[in-house]
Amino acid sequence: MDDIRNIARPTDVPDYGLLNDLLWSDPADMEQDWEANERGVSYCFGKRVILDFLATHDFDLICRAHMVVEDGYEFFNDRVLVTVFSAPNYCGEFDNWGAVMSVSNELLCSFELLKPLDSSALKSHIKKGRNKRQSMLNSPPAHVEPRSV
Repeated sequence: MDDIRNIARPTDVPDYGLLNDLLWSDPADMEQDWEANERGVSYCFGKRVILDFLATHDFDLICRAHMVVEDGYEFFNDRVLVTVFSAPNYCGEFDNWGAVMSVSNELLCSFELLKPLDSSALKSHIKKGRNKRQSMLNSPPAHVEPRSV
């Protein structure tokens, strides 16, 4: 945990190493502990790696993100790991929900779901935004009268 605490912030994500693995590694339902990640970066880790990490650090739950899940959140390995993804309709390419996780003083987790827009409404919304931006770029700058103070 000290290695994580000692990561300089803000920073860019390097091509390999601890910070890269924290961002890009994914859980996988497999017997092995580790294997190459289909994303082409970092690794996938198995159930035993999760349980060993929790036991070593006396944690009950790992909460992670940075992976699209259909329902906004998804538990793994008997609810000892949860992936929370807060961007519905990710990049306009996925029909996923988003979610926000809250943790109470009693350490109970709850989720607020963010409904995705249907694809036609999403495309219309994106088009309106692009048109508005283009209109602003094409407009002459507003004239501002100099004032003395």
